[in-house]
Amino acid sequence: MDDVSTLFVRKFITLAKQTNLYLNHFPKSEKYALCQSIRDDMYRVFDLMVEGQKKYHKKTTLSELDITHERLKAKLLLAYHLGYFSFKDGKTDGDNPLAIAEKRYANLSFLSDEIGRLIGGWIKKIKSENRW
Repeated sequence: MDDVSTLFVRKFITLAKQTNLYLNHFPKSEKYALCQSIRDDMYRVFDLMVEGQKKYHKKTTLSELDITHERLKAKLLLAYHLGYFSFKDGKTDGDNPLAIAEKRYANLSFLSDEIGRLIGGWIKKIKSENRW
């Protein structure tokens, strides 16, 4: 694996571990709806990253990767606004659930943005090589 691939995988694993930890605490009513949808998009991002590394013509794959990543970010934002990051074991967590939710969302948002910058840089590189 080259350095970019390794960086992608490391960043993704960090995001996946943290996201799964928080999703496990969402209310039971969301376990098979929004949680599953977030997981599906998150794993699809990973699949597309691997696929894009192996293809010579990357335009379609990278476009889908960019879109799926944006969809993931939007669902994380939705979960935050619905208050699901303030839960632990399906119940509101702690004395200040809003502060907890903000911290958890900020953490995921930061990790997701790092991956987004890598995707953007990858697209820019492919375009500059006229392989777009």
